[in-house]
Amino acid sequence: MDPTQLGLLLGALLGAGLFAGLIAGLFGVGGGTVIVPALYYAFAALELGGEGNLHTAVGSSLAVIIATALRSLGAHRRAGAVDEALLRAWTPWVALGALIGAMLAAFFSEGGLSLIYAAVVLIVAAQMGLGRESWRLRSDLPTGQLRAALGALIGALSALMGVGGGALGGMLMTLCGRPIHQAVATASGFGVGIAVPAALGFVVAGWGAEGRPPLSLGYVNVPAALVMALVTTATAPFGARLAHRLPRRTLRRCFAVFLVFTAATIVAKALN
Repeated sequence: MDPTQLGLLLGALLGAGLFAGLIAGLFGVGGGTVIVPALYYAFAALELGGEGNLHTAVGSSLAVIIATALRSLGAHRRAGAVDEALLRAWTPWVALGALIGAMLAAFFSEGGLSLIYAAVVLIVAAQMGLGRESWRLRSDLPTGQLRAALGALIGALSALMGVGGGALGGMLMTLCGRPIHQAVATASGFGVGIAVPAALGFVVAGWGAEGRPPLSLGYVNVPAALVMALVTTATAPFGARLAHRLPRRTLRRCFAVFLVFTAATIVAKALN
């Protein structure tokens, strides 16, 4: 990587990190929905890597989420918004699913991974753009084998698309009768359980793989992860403050449109 490429990559990372941090604070869905496409296109535009770029974007996003989820969970705990019993009951299954998802990623081609990413992003977009916070599927969260299965599914899908627990975990909690603020707060803890095993899994799964950008450990690009982690953790609090001042419903719909566009373009590029 020559100095010009490195400078351009750092500039792209700073811009994407600012946007990702604001999105995470505004909507509580995690910056991974922004980080993954930003890194994917940055690597391609700068002609870094190759067929491993999408995997590296996902793995690097998960490494970033370790830092952002820890900071978010600490803030929510200080506010007393986290359901600690729920977090303890669900996290082992979510973490197990995340590790399985990370290891499975090595068996998917770039096109296959892009289809999984797009499918889950479209689910998140539909919930953000069309869903109502009053919608309920049941009065409380499931227990027993159903909890284990759903927790593992949330972890696996989150790992495969490079996001924390807010996107799918928060959605499930609100649909099962939990208040939105408690759901967002507790799902931030899922992010820790997802990101740590999944990021390690992407390092192992991508060790020695072809087509990765320079300075990558497995499917985690070290400069991208470091810069994104610093910028997103710094800007997320501003997004949280903006959430109380701007028309939330309109913003959610606009972001849903952005997600649909992102999913479509990533699939088109990966399958091209």
